Amino acid sequence: QVQLVESGGGLVQAGGSLRLSCAASGRTFSSPIMGWFRQAPGKEREFVAAIHWRGFSTHYSDSVKGRFTISRDNAKNTVYLQMSSLRPEDTAVYYCAAGRILTADHTPYDYWGQGTQVTVSL
Repeated sequence: QVQLVESGGGLVQAGGSLRLSCAASGRTFSSPIMGWFRQAPGKEREFVAAIHWRGFSTHYSDSVKGRFTISRDNAKNTVYLQMSSLRPEDTAVYYCAAGRILTADHTPYDYWGQGTQVTVSL
């Protein structure tokens, strides 16, 4: 089992920045891929970014590439999502997930956090 707890969401003006954190505990070695997804009201869950715990492989959606950065701190078992140049369309609940394959597909992600709300105002 892997437990994931997100933090860092909030309200920010367009053009601003936020950093989300995801603290992982449990059998993290069994799910070496950490991903961020988001879901806006009335929309499907959308891939944002993913990273491998033991390497430098990362993957971003086109909608956030160049604005968001995913990183990890293995000593703290924590993954971060630094979000810059935020837009109103980035408003969503952001979820952290742990899985087995570096992919934008949510299916291989076995464990999910409870989500943290990010709201970007004009």
